Amino acid sequence: MCADLWSFALSTYARPGVEAACLRLQEQGADVCLLLCGAWLEQRGVALEPQRLLALQQLARPWRVDVIEPLRQVRMQWRALAQQDEQLAALRERIKALELDAERELLVRLEALAQGWPTGVKGQQQWMEGLAAEDAANLDHDALQLLRVVATGT
Repeated sequence: MCADLWSFALSTYARPGVEAACLRLQEQGADVCLLLCGAWLEQRGVALEPQRLLALQQLARPWRVDVIEPLRQVRMQWRALAQQDEQLAALRERIKALELDAERELLVRLEALAQGWPTGVKGQQQWMEGLAAEDAANLDHDALQLLRVVATGT
């Protein structure tokens, strides 16, 4: 079990099928950083409470909307052009690195928020569903389940 959220996210993302599942969920509007945080909280046995869900969502949303999504938009917009332009491809890679740095910062902030929450609660907590609730109707539930199984073993 990874103690910190960033290490957990990297370890989980590197497992077979997870990258594709996360990209599908992201394309459908899910906040993958929040979902990975939810999987981490489930794995640690943190009790699900409505005010905790809300606090995580309120922390993540502005960062995702104002920082991560604009970087992602530029990176995606440059995809086709970068295939014919070496310098633009290099700039695009720098944007991609900034996007990853922004995601890491969000995970650090989410972990800091959840740091004091007690762990070790028995029984399955539904953090991922709770954090995906506003997007749930649009999400690939098989991808969400794959993420849960790989991340938490349940």
